[in-house]
Amino acid sequence: MGIFKSPTMNDKKKVDNLIGPILQWAKENQERAKTREQAQSLRMLAKKPEPCEKEEEDDLKFLVPPEFTGKDYVSMLISIDAEIEHGLMLQYLYGAYSLGGPQVPDAYKEKVRNWQNIILGIAKEEMGHFISVQNVLKVMGASLNFGRESYPWDSQFYPFPFTLERLTLKSLAKYIYAEAPSEWLNPDCTGKLTKEQQRDCEESKEIKALVKAADVDQPHNVGALFKVIIGLIKDHEVVPDEVFQANTYPFQAKFDEWGRGYAGGSSDRSYEEKIKGKPDVLVVPLATRDDAVSALEEIAEQGEGEEIKSDNTSHFERFLFVYREMKEVLKEADGQWHPSRNVATNPFVSGTVDPEENSADGTVSNESNNPIYQEEAKMWANLFNVRYRMLLNFLNHSFLLDGGLNDAGTKTARGMIINSTFGEMYNLRSIAMVLVRTPISDRKNETLMAGPPFTIPYTLDLPFGEHNRWRVHQDLLEASRKIVDELRPMTAESNHKYLNALEELDRSLLRDIAQLTEYAS
Repeated sequence: MGIFKSPTMNDKKKVDNLIGPILQWAKENQERAKTREQAQSLRMLAKKPEPCEKEEEDDLKFLVPPEFTGKDYVSMLISIDAEIEHGLMLQYLYGAYSLGGPQVPDAYKEKVRNWQNIILGIAKEEMGHFISVQNVLKVMGASLNFGRESYPWDSQFYPFPFTLERLTLKSLAKYIYAEAPSEWLNPDCTGKLTKEQQRDCEESKEIKALVKAADVDQPHNVGALFKVIIGLIKDHEVVPDEVFQANTYPFQAKFDEWGRGYAGGSSDRSYEEKIKGKPDVLVVPLATRDDAVSALEEIAEQGEGEEIKSDNTSHFERFLFVYREMKEVLKEADGQWHPSRNVATNPFVSGTVDPEENSADGTVSNESNNPIYQEEAKMWANLFNVRYRMLLNFLNHSFLLDGGLNDAGTKTARGMIINSTFGEMYNLRSIAMVLVRTPISDRKNETLMAGPPFTIPYTLDLPFGEHNRWRVHQDLLEASRKIVDELRPMTAESNHKYLNALEELDRSLLRDIAQLTEYAS
């Protein structure tokens, strides 16, 4: 249901054996770096010269576990990263969708809208990461991964348990922690500090306290994962040259197809202008080892990496910007209102009738998992889940279709799939904005709103054969039509315009698919 499942003890032991070495490697290197810094500080205080022999400053070499080849282990780690990118993207989208509402005073609406646009921009960049990571898997001849629920595998790398929740200071603190450089999370707060260093020390401590208060026992940031992946790919002995398959290039995602104008602006803009500017979506096709390394380094720099780059605002910097502004706004609001709607945490479609005895005051509490009982909300949630599955299927299918130059200027199957993927992105946002305004139950005085459930499909595998793949798309379009027919009589007339437009676009796509499959057969 898109809800975090704690791995069993046996699962944890298996995972520790496979990915635990990375965490141990990162810990040992952090300790070595700290020892080097302390030794250098002592020499400076004592005014001693540098040692004659240069100290070893390189990281310890990471050794691949014996049950893997280098290529296989790197493929597993990149697959874990794909799940992390997917999960972060959805949580950021959910938080952004929750922002706004009639409770926000007019004087603050523009500021809250800016926060929403900033976080939606970060989510778009995570989508670019998610797609680019598939390119890395593709060029290495590995299986692509569009899922996110293999939590026993990535529980130690995932920054925090997957949670769909409204945007608050606590949720922002988790996002900041996940994206923060390690030197910011563990600053040196001794000695004489500048104002900026003092603020970093105070905010770092504050963020870690909020993450702990959010019941995240062992939060992680994923810089170590990127560092190991990049280091192993660079090593020709670990990953041989023949692993990289340039002939996969025509099937990979490319910026011209997926960027849609989302490229960063000039670097001489002010810090605040860059924070609020349009997202810089990275979609990088690959042919060689160097291409793969470059793509992963760009992804790390933009979001989850170890370094802060002053000429490009990272996800960490943008989340911290929103956190600081929200903190000030909440202080001014003094508990009278909140910038985000009271949307459910981890909503899912319930198959049962709302039990009235569940709540003494006739409302639903916002607990860890919230079933959607209200009939209209359930139908919108069902529609959302179908369209989310369609998006993942379209994206998956795009990596099986040739994007060669011979397709230029013609209506191609690949072009249809990519356009349809973008269409589903817009559909998900439209349906989500209805759900965050719809009560989760029919109870009197209900204040808890439903939200987009992002239910993971029962399968993300596409069938063998092009005809069968298009048939899957047809089936989902037909399923969507049936939900729309049932939903239309129960929803407000203001929503009919969207439903009618959705049906018309789906009919057009069905006609195109019919022509394509008829020609193919």
